[in-house]
Order: sequence, then C-alpha cells, then structure tokens
Amino acid sequence: MTDKWNVRVGAGALAALLFFGVGMASAQSTNQPQQPQPQDDKDKKPEPPPLSMDNGATKPVTPEEEAAYKAVQQATEPNKKVQMAEEFVQKYPQSRYRPAMYQILVSGYFQIQQIPKMLEAGEKDIEMNPQDAPVLAVMGQTLARSYDPKAPEAPKQLDKAEQYSKRALEITPTLTKPEGMTDEVFNNAKSDTLVMAHGGLGLVYLRRGKFSEAIPELEESVKADKHPDPDPVNYYLLGVADKQTSHFDKAAAAFEKCASVQSTLQERCKTGAQDAKKQSSTQLSAPN
Repeated sequence: MTDKWNVRVGAGALAALLFFGVGMASAQSTNQPQQPQPQDDKDKKPEPPPLSMDNGATKPVTPEEEAAYKAVQQATEPNKKVQMAEEFVQKYPQSRYRPAMYQILVSGYFQIQQIPKMLEAGEKDIEMNPQDAPVLAVMGQTLARSYDPKAPEAPKQLDKAEQYSKRALEITPTLTKPEGMTDEVFNNAKSDTLVMAHGGLGLVYLRRGKFSEAIPELEESVKADKHPDPDPVNYYLLGVADKQTSHFDKAAAAFEKCASVQSTLQERCKTGAQDAKKQSSTQLSAPN
C-alpha cells in the first residue's frame, strides 16, 4: 500500500483542517477584544470559534505583532499564508498566537501537499496543545497513510499513528460547543474529526495484518462521514479488510461505494467489487 492515496484526505477531513487551522486562529486570543470585520468584506462569514485551544499567552502582544497576526489570518493564497505563518513563528517565538500559527501551518501545508512539513507543524501543535483533537486525528491518519515499511523508523510511525488516533477518539466526544458556534458547524466538525481518527486507526490495524480489528474502526469511519462525496479511501480499506476476513458480500458493497466516488481508486474498486462477488459465489463466506 504505497499508492498516491496514502496521504489523500477526503473533502470532509480537509474541511475540518481548514476549520480548525484557520477558524481556531480567529479565537486564539481569549483575552483580546473582538475586532470588527473589514468594511469591504461584508459578505464574508466570520470565522467560527474553536472547539478547543490553548492560547499559551506568555507576554503582552505588541501592535506590530497583532498586525502581523491579523495579516496571516486574512491571507487567502495557501503558499503565501504558509510563508507568512512561518515568518511569524520565527519573529515572535514567545507569542500567544504561536499555537494558532501551527494550526494554520498544518492546514496550509496539507493544502499545498507538503506532507513532511505538515507533519512537523502538527508535532509542534500537539506539543503545545495535546488536546487538539482535529490535528491529532489528521496526524494519525496521515502518518498511517504515508507509512513506508522500508523506512528506518516505520514501526514507530505506526505506533505514533495509533497513539494520535486513539487520543483524538477519546477527546472528541468530550468537547463542548463554544459560544457563538452553531450546532450544525459543531457537529460536522466533530464528525469530520471522527472520520479521520477511526480511519487512521483502522489503517494502522490493517497494515499490521489485524484485519478483524480494522473492520469496526473503518465501519465507524464511513458511518461518521456525512459528506455527499465521502472519502473513498476508507471504503477501499474496508473492502480490503472484509475480503481478507472472507466477508465477501460486505467487501463487494464497500468496493462499490468506493467506486461510486470520483477518484483515482475507481477502477481498482470496481475490480475489487467484481472479485469479491466471484469469491462469494465460489467460496464459503465467514459469518457476519
């Protein structure tokens, strides 16, 4: 499993990254007064507050620092936003906004597909905020999907993916809706986080050959995915795990769901569905 899908994150997961990476930043300074929206951007919806955060305030914010922080927030072009956030953390190493910058870097580096840098930023974010469930979830999933069994520290990478995914699963149900956030936004954000966490943990088990343990995690992942075009990777992985445990009918259904979503996996999933159906007609299926 070393194909391009390894580091793919579905639309829902990307929404969660952007929500937490950018939305959190707007509320990191809990001791600062609310700033008015720019007059020339009236149609733009304000960024929602976070589910969890740690502002890590250690010193007063200077006007120059505040202006730099707002400039990073308002940047929209991913490469430019990442550059500005990197410059900010270098210039203001003790800033109360430092956790927000790393959240922005996680989402920004994901958008431009610089996965090693995304993982590096994620490690720093988790070090400052061990309760950052969305970053924990995306880190767990990405570590599992970018796994290379030939890498020197491959076993440690899977261990870390398992640790982060499990921690995200523990934290997410305990989160409380912040003031000013709608129920819909809050519930969708939690669901997207669970999709990543269950999917990452399921893939860890699958890579270790623990197919029976992978199945319930992957089932929870696809169940939590409420998007019109769900992440096909988790359906593909579920099909693989079901097929390996001789649940051929379930495998065919999972592969067919994967094939219904436009992605580079469509042809593979169509073939997987056909093979599973053939096996169902010629081999004894395991009981459900």
